[in-house]
This record gives sequence, C-alpha cells and structure tokens, in this order.
Amino acid sequence: MADSFNKKERTKKKLQRRKEKAQRRDEKRQEPSGKGKSLDDMIAYVDENGNISSTPPDPNKKQEVPLEDIVIDVPREAPADPDALPTGVVTYFDAAKGYGFISDPDTGERVFVHVNQLTEPGLTLTVGDKVEYTAVKSPRGWQASSVRKL
Repeated sequence: MADSFNKKERTKKKLQRRKEKAQRRDEKRQEPSGKGKSLDDMIAYVDENGNISSTPPDPNKKQEVPLEDIVIDVPREAPADPDALPTGVVTYFDAAKGYGFISDPDTGERVFVHVNQLTEPGLTLTVGDKVEYTAVKSPRGWQASSVRKL
C-alpha cells in the first residue's frame, strides 16, 4: 500500500527535526563548558566602595579594624542626658491582670510593665499616661522597673 503525500511529508519533517536535534547536541558537546574554569576565574572581589570586581584589592590599602568596632546589630540609642530616665506613654494596661505596655515615643520600642514594678503601690495606670521608667533586659525581652507616673 502506498503512503499518502501528507504522511511522507510528516516523516520527512520528523527526520529533519531529529537531524537538527542531533546537530545541536553535537555542537554543545564541542563547546567548552563552564565546569572547566579555574578557581581564579570564578573568584570575585569587593572593593572599598562595595562594588564587585575581578581584580584583587591592593594590599597596601588594607586597614585593620578592631573587633570591638564591628557592630552586628543596631545599638540602642542613648538618651540625650545620661542621668535622665527614659519616658514613655502607656499604650495598654489591664488593671485586672496587672500588666501592660509602655511605648517610647522617640524610638517606638515597646516595654512590658507589671503592677509590681510601680514605685507607688496604690497607683493604677491608664492608657495615655506619661511615665518614667528604667528598662531592664529580661529573658522575654525588655521590662520596665521602678515605673513612676509623671
């Protein structure tokens, strides 16, 4: 039985695609791949301005930096007057449970406050009260101690 014209054309196209695919595969095999690069070709350097370059830095410009000068986190901002206690505004206080939070308007950081840390035992705090406190680091974060209402 004879093949139709359409069937012959499809087989020709299939053979042509196979040849093209084999030719592309052979070309890829002939090209040098990036796997053979040396270590020196793959290293990138950072210059004093923070730009990436392929040339190593000048050893004469090397500067030694003491370890204590390296800051990993953002240091807490010191108050303008070192003797002054930080002030804040009570953003939340639950009198029934005896705790709340003080927000520092300058830094925006929140500090936990408990009723036992108030300087006056009968004092109750309400939202919006201005207070003066000493921040103490606790296992769960910053906690206010010796809180005094202004």
